[in-house]
Amino acid sequence: MALAAKKILIVGPSWVGDMVMAQSLFIVLKQKNPDCIIDVLAPAWSLPILERMPEVRAGIAMPVGHGKLQLGMRMQLGKTLQRERYDQSIVLPNSLKSALVPMFAEIPERTGWRGEMRYFLLNDIRLLIKRNYPLMVQRFVALAYPPGAELPKQLPYPKLVVNQDNVPQLLQANKLGSDQPFLALCPGAEFGPAKRWPEAHYAAVAATYIQRGWQVAIFGSANDHAVAESIKAALPLEQRPACINLAGQTALSEAVDILSMAAAVVSNDSGLMHVAAALQRPMVVVYGSTSPEFTPPLGDNVAVVQLSVDCGPCFKRECPLTENAMKCLRELKPEQVIQSLDSLC
Repeated sequence: MALAAKKILIVGPSWVGDMVMAQSLFIVLKQKNPDCIIDVLAPAWSLPILERMPEVRAGIAMPVGHGKLQLGMRMQLGKTLQRERYDQSIVLPNSLKSALVPMFAEIPERTGWRGEMRYFLLNDIRLLIKRNYPLMVQRFVALAYPPGAELPKQLPYPKLVVNQDNVPQLLQANKLGSDQPFLALCPGAEFGPAKRWPEAHYAAVAATYIQRGWQVAIFGSANDHAVAESIKAALPLEQRPACINLAGQTALSEAVDILSMAAAVVSNDSGLMHVAAALQRPMVVVYGSTSPEFTPPLGDNVAVVQLSVDCGPCFKRECPLTENAMKCLRELKPEQVIQSLDSLC
């Protein structure tokens, strides 16, 4: 009689980029055990991303907001999940709160990094030696292996599935020509302004490609709409019709499908950067206060540009300098990005 497939509950991260990188873990789990069943407990916003990961059976919306305890609600969710009879839980965030639901669900094997004193919540607790796993994606994937295991030199990259049936109507509805290449700009960064390349620099790149006959589409959340409008307003008047502001105008799943058709992408270090990489788009990523040595874009056709400055990378949300503020991004000129992009396309 065949054994039942192992059922695994992943407690997913809270940020778009981290959730995309977590797909590398899901792929490895399937490689090691093709019959395993993977469900992911995650914020509701991430369910459309999880639907584009064929390794995931189901996304389960976490009813508790990021950073909130709401112990009773977590306990009730855990009790509800008991009926699934999961064999293992892998907890990706390092917070104590994130490990509560698997314990309440009475999942027998609960795996995760030590984090916030989680000794009584996790029973397969790992001590992270950062030099062994310097990349976030390595720290995710390592939880699929025994403690201290040496990982494969090349980890599988995230690869999101596109709903091809949606693409033509989405392009038409958003005034993007299917017979005309478009450059995708991702100028936002939820982390903070210290990761955002100046709007004038984005506009200079956009103007160059519009002059070459391309369209430009600006992606982002509703919080990025004003930034996108600033980029568009910085273009010469005659070029503005060729620039489409999609920030806050599309659902995340729609943005994935449209972005899959971009001829090239320029992005800050952001969640959409990881989405574009998982769609295998040619992309240049501009780094400011953060570093590609921890969360690089996971793709083969990607170039990273970053200035070496004496004050960085500082990993601050806002630039701490009062004089020569944001020099790591301000002094990184559009010509450098255009040159890097031209080498990819």
